[in-house]
This record gives sequence, C-alpha cells and structure tokens, in this order.
Amino acid sequence: MNEIMVSVIMPAYNCDKYIGDAIASVLIQSVPLELIVIDDNSGDGTADRIKSFLQDERVIYVRNQRNLGVAESRNKGIEMARGKYIAFLDADDYWTEDKLLKQTALMEEQQAVLSSTGRELMDKEGNLSGKIIGIKERISYKELLKGNVLNTSGVMVLTQVAKRYPMEQEQLHEDYIMWLSILKDYDAAYGIDEPLLKYRVMKGSKSANKLKSAMMTFGVYRHMGLNIVQSVYYFCFYAVRGFLKYF
Repeated sequence: MNEIMVSVIMPAYNCDKYIGDAIASVLIQSVPLELIVIDDNSGDGTADRIKSFLQDERVIYVRNQRNLGVAESRNKGIEMARGKYIAFLDADDYWTEDKLLKQTALMEEQQAVLSSTGRELMDKEGNLSGKIIGIKERISYKELLKGNVLNTSGVMVLTQVAKRYPMEQEQLHEDYIMWLSILKDYDAAYGIDEPLLKYRVMKGSKSANKLKSAMMTFGVYRHMGLNIVQSVYYFCFYAVRGFLKYF
C-alpha cells in the first residue's frame, strides 16, 4: 500500500441499507487511504455488507463487542489511524469522487488542521433534494460558536491534532465540542464551498430533533466554559441560523 494520506473513520450501527454506498464512495477516492469501519455491535445485516468489501486491502473492519456509541467508536478509529489526515464519514452519507483530493489540497495549501465542505441534503431513501448548505472559506472559534457549520461527514482534521482532542460528552454534540476545542487552540478551520458531501436527513437523529438539538447546543456552550450571558448570546445566532438552514 502507498503511504496513507487519509484515514477515513466510519462508525456503523444497524445501517445495512446505506453503508454500501458510503463505503463505495470512499473507495473511489483518488488519494492513498485506509477506511476504518467500526461496527458498533450491529444487530442487522451491517456486518455482512461490510465484509463484502474486505477483499480491498484498504478496508479495516473492527466490531465492538458491545454498543459503545458513536463518540467512543470514532475515538477507537482515531487511535488506529495511520494517515496524515483523518476524514469522518457516517455510514448513511456519501461523498463525491473528488472530495478527498480537493480537501487534502486545501489542507496542504493552508497548512490547516481542520476543514470541512458544503453538503447537499437527501431524504431517507437517498433522493437528492437540491438543497445545498454552503460553508465559508474560513471559520474562527467565535464564528463557530454561532453555529456548528462543520458537518462531521465533511470534516477532515490533521491526525496528530485529532489524537489530542478525542470526542467526548456524547449526550451533547460530541463533534461540535471537538471542533470548538481544536479552534480554541488553533487559528481557524477552512471550508470548500461545494456540496462534496451528500447528507441523509434521518428522522429521530440528534440533529433532526430540533428542540433536543437546541438544548444540547446550549449544553455545549456551558461545557466550553461560556457563562450564561455568553451562552445566550451565541445561542441566538445558532437559533436564527438553524431556522434559515432548512427553510
């Protein structure tokens, strides 16, 4: 195998209907990579769908002996990662074929530690909606506090940085906490304003339950050390952006 540029981490739980498309979208990327699939003790046909790809030496399959949750599963993948960069992809999303090539080029050019891409929404059945959520070219810590514009399945992070900022607090938004923690110590995240990610909107997910997601976001602010006034200030930005994003 060529020197690994990107380690792709894919947690998977009861997603046999979707994971084949997700894995296929990784394997058509044109950069040297490894795909680490963490099966979180699925009870459906997920394991069989994954095993059908194991003839490709780039695919690494790990099955948790008990359900650990998405944060701990991603952390397991982070610890295993051998690439210069880590990219996350949820098992119900997929990428365009040039996603990693464009994103690694951006990371190298900017000497960035964190980046993400725009995304196009699709429904549960995979029908693309034409609704595109863009991203700014540069996102600071204070800008990110106004709303989590870095969708996990679009994120790429320098591996040595990711290993220092594991995901935590899964009862909140563990990914948002990770990005904020990184940007507290680094200059900025960078964005590619193209829908290189196709993002499936699932009923019942944390992001789909708007009230629950809002409460969790406020909890993130408090976890990050913001006082009540600061938390309310940034929450107002989050609320307005959240409304405009999907309507």
